[in-house]
Amino acid sequence: MQQPHATPAAIPDPVTPDPVTLAVVDNRLRAIVEEMGEAMLRTSYSQILNSSRDFSIALCDAQCRLVAQADHIPVHVGAMPWAAKSVAEAFAGNIHPGDTFLLNDPYFGGSHLPDLTIVLPVFAEGSLRFWSVVRAHQSDIGGATMGGYNPGATEIWQEGLRVPPIRLGEGGTLRQDLIRMLATNTRLPRDFTGDMMAMIGAARLGERRLQGLLTHYGAAGLDAAVSAVLDLSEAHARRILATWPDGTWHGEATLDDDGFDRTDIVIRATCTKQGESLTVDLTASDPQTTGFVNSSFANMRSAVAMAFAFLLDPEVSKNDGAFRPLTVLAKEGTVVWARDGAPVTMCTSHCSNEIVEAIIRALSACCPDRAMGGWGRRFRVAIQGKDARRPGRSFVWHLFHARPGGGGSSGGDGWSTAGEWHSAGGLKFGSVEMAEARFPLMFERHEFLPGTAGEGQYRGGLGAELSLRVDSDGPARANTAGDGIRHGSAGMCGGQDGRPHHYVLARADGTEQVLKTKSTGLAINPGDRIVVQSSGGGGWGDPARRDSAARARDEREGYV
Repeated sequence: MQQPHATPAAIPDPVTPDPVTLAVVDNRLRAIVEEMGEAMLRTSYSQILNSSRDFSIALCDAQCRLVAQADHIPVHVGAMPWAAKSVAEAFAGNIHPGDTFLLNDPYFGGSHLPDLTIVLPVFAEGSLRFWSVVRAHQSDIGGATMGGYNPGATEIWQEGLRVPPIRLGEGGTLRQDLIRMLATNTRLPRDFTGDMMAMIGAARLGERRLQGLLTHYGAAGLDAAVSAVLDLSEAHARRILATWPDGTWHGEATLDDDGFDRTDIVIRATCTKQGESLTVDLTASDPQTTGFVNSSFANMRSAVAMAFAFLLDPEVSKNDGAFRPLTVLAKEGTVVWARDGAPVTMCTSHCSNEIVEAIIRALSACCPDRAMGGWGRRFRVAIQGKDARRPGRSFVWHLFHARPGGGGSSGGDGWSTAGEWHSAGGLKFGSVEMAEARFPLMFERHEFLPGTAGEGQYRGGLGAELSLRVDSDGPARANTAGDGIRHGSAGMCGGQDGRPHHYVLARADGTEQVLKTKSTGLAINPGDRIVVQSSGGGGWGDPARRDSAARARDEREGYV
């Protein structure tokens, strides 16, 4: 994607940039992150990135404030400033032009171990001015199970390679010994290395584009413009909050289980709106669990920011300023903020989705027209095996197809097969034909599943039905990671819950096995099929108020 050739006028007064300049700067910053995302999409190696798009882009200023983000994965972006802060603290006084930093550790600004984060400093006029940040989910990160998720983990060291902030390169060159060490600790070193190079390339692209802006406006001028843009977003968010009634509301959301000895794990949100400010208190949430549904601190903060962003106008720039009216209270040792060492790999999905759900449930009584029914929960399957078409190479494939439905809202019915709350449509299931070409799979059926959506004045989106035959060269292995076979997508404001997930392993010999959401070591033989019935989204509003024409359309289209 090429940058516009037209050059905006330089800022005449760095202290008070004019409104036109602010609009230009804001849109230029957005264009930069979008271009970085396109570069990432087109140069990454693995299916999880170049097809399903499980990556995110952000720009932060020297104070590690979120300045711009692209429309990728919401739960990533809110945590990325914490990654920049972690690097800034770890290398304070020792950060130079040409440095490249890497981390994935959830207890050092990461979300969960599969998400690598590249952080590049951007200098101008002899000082640090910005951070160019790229976060991308890896197909494998080592550990006891393939694919980055270990439902059997009871501590983070069983989940994969743990990388605190490290200097991966300096002076514009990379430490090839470190890259080899990291790649060697994964099951797919070729894809891992290629994806990391794509991340670094996208981050360097962001660095170059920012340096162009800095050259044009000057460091002081661009600093002033960025600060003013953040202030405008804050003012916009506060104007919206001022229209809501003051008060305190409570909401809860419940996880199915942790894969061990806990069921019905509750996240509790108390939301207090006062004037132009909102406090979200999660301290009453259940204690942390044995299994991997705990959240890291950065991921919890991101989930709260994500819920708040969903309630704002779409025109509000989702940057640091937009989140200034928000105060977050949480207690270490709870499921929403686990102590260092606890397993957290599932957290970007669960309990992120449940943090959002609890907050939206609470605030649905405050601003019902802005609330939405629950989006489906994540239930992934990862398969490792061999493909006869590619001798000597194993594969790891992640199920992104048959996504659950989105929630209904005052604006209309939910989007069918749109995915989960934490990604809000950002994750794609990609081309069926491309998946069949790249992996030994046959999609026998992939279609909307009638009757899965939660009823409401505006119903949820439909889930999907998938029949997937595995044609691996010899036996394959699979693991599952997710939630939502007991608790469906939440209905809001009188709407009904969506139908929960139902996954079955249908073996070639005619036997069937209902799949749990947290299991390892599943044996899959050639000809076995994974049959998915994914959850529909939650409904919004009293079903009795649904328009008769909408009901007739649902029947005509076969949605019910």
